[in-house]
Amino acid sequence: MAVSAEDLRHLERCVELAEAAVAMGDEPFGSVLVAPDGSVLMEDHNRVSGGDGTRHPELAIALWAAANVAPDERAALTVYTSGEHCAMCSAAHAWAGLGRIVFATSTPQLVQWYAELGLPASPVTALRITEVAPGIPVDGPVDAFAERVRALHERHHLA
Repeated sequence: MAVSAEDLRHLERCVELAEAAVAMGDEPFGSVLVAPDGSVLMEDHNRVSGGDGTRHPELAIALWAAANVAPDERAALTVYTSGEHCAMCSAAHAWAGLGRIVFATSTPQLVQWYAELGLPASPVTALRITEVAPGIPVDGPVDAFAERVRALHERHHLA
């Protein structure tokens, strides 16, 4: 599926949420859960700065959807995110039965940026969404967001 103007609008919001996370001293990730009619059901950003490395917005969205959306309606929802889901979030997305994922930047991009910045690798193997949950439809990365998201990582990690 091609990335639409509506997809770009929701990805823009994800990057805004990532910017808000950095402003709060957190890692630059933001995500939005969207209904088939285009309405935003939930949004969040990383909250790992308090020491809980599982406080990713994609996990929060999966948990929220499991608690608030009927199982037969979840596959019609789309998750937009500033960075491709990690293995933990990909698994949670699949277990919750959510639908399409659209991401602004990819796992290989993030791995490369961390290496270029001299940052340690993630404690979890950097897998693509399709390696963890092959049945989930995905679109991304979207090149228009790469430099902006990379700059957020630089700002957060080199501050």
